[in-house]
Amino acid sequence: MAKVVVVTSGKGGVGKTTSTAALGAALAQGSPGLHGQPGKPGQNVVVVDFDVGLRNLDLVMGAERRVVFDLINVVQGDAKLAQALIRDKRVETLSILPASQTRDKDALTADGVARVIAELREKFDWILCDSPAGIEKGAQLAMYHADEAVVVTNPEVSSVRDSDRIIGMLDSTTAKSKAGEKMPKHLLLTRYDQARAARGEMLRIEDVLEILSIPLIGIIPESEEVLRASNLGAPVTLSNPDSAPSRAYFDAVRRLKGESLDMSVPSDRKGLMAKLFKWRAA
Repeated sequence: MAKVVVVTSGKGGVGKTTSTAALGAALAQGSPGLHGQPGKPGQNVVVVDFDVGLRNLDLVMGAERRVVFDLINVVQGDAKLAQALIRDKRVETLSILPASQTRDKDALTADGVARVIAELREKFDWILCDSPAGIEKGAQLAMYHADEAVVVTNPEVSSVRDSDRIIGMLDSTTAKSKAGEKMPKHLLLTRYDQARAARGEMLRIEDVLEILSIPLIGIIPESEEVLRASNLGAPVTLSNPDSAPSRAYFDAVRRLKGESLDMSVPSDRKGLMAKLFKWRAA
């Protein structure tokens, strides 16, 4: 059964779009086997850019020159879904539905989005919706049909405070909440630096969890690899699968799929073991 996941944040610039791309690619790539055991195959995944007017997901995915039709064209009936979907050239089971760069967010309609999501559910195993930051119309439409949510935040007070507002929206304005159902929410902590947290220059993981009170799905360490991957037009899980942020995203995907793993902060430093935390994904 297809699962719709909204990747959302209250504050911009926290790594939401790069995380959508990395999680989507990791889901589509599957996981290699360990100790001679067979790996797990990838699933059919689409990442959908709801950030109408900005359109950055196609850049991160390296598909900007292949955009002909976009989400708005499909929502308004000017193009068929198959015409707007772009299949990734590196992973056959990964596709992107880009946003429009020239239209306004008001061009999104509730009925049109509902129709597109319903059609995507028939074609894909996972639908990852890259939501605009904040609480305006585009963000509300991106999260409305979600089955689950990944809330992306940085370990800083303003980012965490804004994420708390988004959690409230997920619990009150989505289709699941209006039907009286609970919306599963997962916290993805990005740009985390253990040394800076120890010096009190950013919030500790314990502080963030105490404020937001949702299960932690992954801790993405601060790394130049993420920026490098974006500039190359490739999700970091594709450009450098062995890097620390890639390993963190692959673990986050395993937890998203229901596996129970010890939580760690991977490091690229040779000889430095990742610190293990006592928390487990719920």
